[in-house]
Amino acid sequence: MTEAGRAVAPAAIALRGLRKEFGSVVAVDGIDLDIADGEFFAVLGPSGSGKTTVLRMIAGFETPTSGTIELAGADATRTPPFRRNVNTVFQDYALFPHMSVTQNVAYGLRVKGVGKAEQRRRATEALEMVRLTGMGDRRPTQLSGGQRQRVALARALVNRPRVLLLDEPLGALDLKLREQMQVELKSIQRDVGITFVFVTHDQDEALTLSDRLAVMNAGRLEQVGPAAEVYEAPATRFVAEFVGSSNVIDGAASVALIGAGRTVSVRPEKIRVSGLGDAPDGVRADGVVREVVYAGSETRLVVDADAGVTLTALVLNATGASSQFPRDTRVTLSWSPDSTRFLD
Repeated sequence: MTEAGRAVAPAAIALRGLRKEFGSVVAVDGIDLDIADGEFFAVLGPSGSGKTTVLRMIAGFETPTSGTIELAGADATRTPPFRRNVNTVFQDYALFPHMSVTQNVAYGLRVKGVGKAEQRRRATEALEMVRLTGMGDRRPTQLSGGQRQRVALARALVNRPRVLLLDEPLGALDLKLREQMQVELKSIQRDVGITFVFVTHDQDEALTLSDRLAVMNAGRLEQVGPAAEVYEAPATRFVAEFVGSSNVIDGAASVALIGAGRTVSVRPEKIRVSGLGDAPDGVRADGVVREVVYAGSETRLVVDADAGVTLTALVLNATGASSQFPRDTRVTLSWSPDSTRFLD
C-alpha cells in the first residue's frame, strides 16, 4: 500500500468485526480498530466495558467468536499466544519470589532455551531500559511497588516483542507512585519505540499516557482519537461524562441557554463565574450557588441555574475569586459558544 507515493507500514494491530460472546453475554460487540506501529494506545472504559477482553484476544488468551486480528499485517486470529510477537504485563506482576530480579527477567529466555550468557546480557539490558541498573541480584520482596512493576515490564521487554500489552499495571500502586510511574512508562515507551496498548479505567491515566485512546462502553467503541480531541470534543454523552467531568445540558434548559433543542456539554473549567449580570458576551446562565467544594488548587461551584439545570464551574484558588462566591450567592455563569459541544 502507498500513501502520497510512499510505502505505508501495516498497522501493528488491526481488529476487524471483533466480537466475543460468553454464553448469552456479549462482552465485545463488533470492534474495528487500527493501532499504529510505535504508538502508545490506551483503551479506557468502566468495569465490564470489554476492554480487558479485547486485550486478552489480542494476546491470544481468548478466541474471538467472530472477526479477525492482524498483527503487523498477518492474520493472528487463531495463532496461539506463544507464537504471537506480543507480551503482556498484568496488574499483579506475577514475579517469582524465590528468584532474583535478573532470574525473573530472564525466565522467558530460559524457557526458550537461550544460553545463560545471553540470558544475563539481555536481562541486564532490559533492566537498564527500565532504570533498574544494579538491582539484578535483589529479590522481589526487597523492592518497592514501583520497582516490582518495572521488573515485570523488563521481563516483558526482554523478549523484544513487537507489541506490549499492559492490563491496568499501575492499579496496585498508591496515587503518588502511580503518577511517577506514568511518567516512567511514557519515557520507556518512547525509548524502546514499540507499540504499547494500555488498558485502564482511570481517565487521567489514559489522557496522560496515550498518543491516542479508545473509549469503550458495553462492548463497543464510543470514540477513538488523540487524547486532547476525545477530551475537548466528546462525541457522545457517555464520553463527555466518563472522560473528565462535564455539564450535560438537554431538554428545555438547552433551548433556553443555546436556543437549540439538542443535547450539549460544556466542561466546568470552560465556565466563567461573575457577579450577577457582569458576564461577558457568550452563553449565559444566572443562578444560585448551592455548594462550594474546596479542592486544593481549585474550588468547584455547584450552581442551580434559573434555566432548570445544575451546572458546575471551576474557580482557580490562586486568583482569590473563590471566596467571592459563597453559598446562596446569585451569580452569572458564562462561556464561549466554541466551548459548547453537541453530542450525538
